[in-house]
Amino acid sequence: MKKKDIGEKLVFEREMLNAGAKNIAGVDEVGRGPLAGPVVCAAVILPLSEDLLIEGIDDSKKLKEAERERLFSLISERAIAYCIAEVSEKEIDEINILEATKKCMKACVEGLSVEPDVVFTDGNFSIDTSIPQQNIVKGDALSYSIGAASILAKVYRDRLMCEMDKLYPEYGFAKHKGYGTKAHLDAIREYGLCEIHRRTFTKKFSEEREKNGRSDT
Repeated sequence: MKKKDIGEKLVFEREMLNAGAKNIAGVDEVGRGPLAGPVVCAAVILPLSEDLLIEGIDDSKKLKEAERERLFSLISERAIAYCIAEVSEKEIDEINILEATKKCMKACVEGLSVEPDVVFTDGNFSIDTSIPQQNIVKGDALSYSIGAASILAKVYRDRLMCEMDKLYPEYGFAKHKGYGTKAHLDAIREYGLCEIHRRTFTKKFSEEREKNGRSDT
């Protein structure tokens, strides 16, 4: 990413800096859609001086895995503060994915060791906090701070799902990270649900297996 590209992703940050803010936190989530595993959120405050800017930050979905891993290390090393939080699949089933995501976002903001002057969130999410916040649609692609948060959350969750793959190798979590790919759906039909599947997301598969006289774990 060229310096010009970094500048394009700092428009919202510079507006807040000009308004008097010093510490700006970007917040994003990963894992709203998968059939298994937690939803993960990250909040990060990065230094915004020219000499400390990190080249390459973007929407995590646009980056290759190796680049995300590289940036994860740089972001976590250079951050003024960052926090990653997760809400389990069981709690998602209890309170629904929207409420779980809001809870997760609030947890990572409250977990920051430095209180931000303003919080940028991706999309239309509002966090239950007294800290001023700004919602930015497609913020992970438009905001440097939110893009950094999306990378932290994505890498953390991907690593977690690779660990889950070791516990439940028949489902292929290391490849699809819990999303509803054909391979994942075929595995559910063959083996049923495991402990980390979201029951509210996979109800029809349980019903199918019950009709066929089979049960899930």
